[in-house]
Amino acid sequence: MPSYIAFLRAINLGATRKFPMSDVRAATEAAGGTGVLTHINSGNVRLESRQRSAAAVQRSLETAYEADRGFAVPTIVLTPEELVEVARVGRALEDEFGPVGSHYVSLYDAAPSVDRAAAAEARSVEGERVVVRGRAAYALLEGNIHTSKVLVSKEFKALGTGTARTLSVLETLATKWC
Repeated sequence: MPSYIAFLRAINLGATRKFPMSDVRAATEAAGGTGVLTHINSGNVRLESRQRSAAAVQRSLETAYEADRGFAVPTIVLTPEELVEVARVGRALEDEFGPVGSHYVSLYDAAPSVDRAAAAEARSVEGERVVVRGRAAYALLEGNIHTSKVLVSKEFKALGTGTARTLSVLETLATKWC
């Protein structure tokens, strides 16, 4: 049975978007997932599914999560191979451009257009570099997300609705689950 890695967006933020990991596991199982595992409280889920595409798994999970919570939970689903590649590219970029203070990777359900990716990359400034590869936008920051100018730019936001994780978390999940 195929395995998938799901990344839930905007949960456990504030008082109104609570989704404890035990409830995430139960809702994932209700959507047909088996062998469900979670990692930290920010919405990282490994599951197996009879469904044969990440897009179909994504639709099933989003439907189950909204039914369980009463609010939409945008979810990005990758195959283990895709996650390994995202982590590999992130590490290669960090090796190429040198150490950074923070390295965030925004994951999307579809690759941004070439024009939007180029516009976001062009917003890179001293100490803040954006590189878009496939369904991921890598933000290599000397500072952090709270002080970043490039992450709040209209060009970066035009990449779409995604969910971000640190490269460290993605590498940990790739090692642990793939």
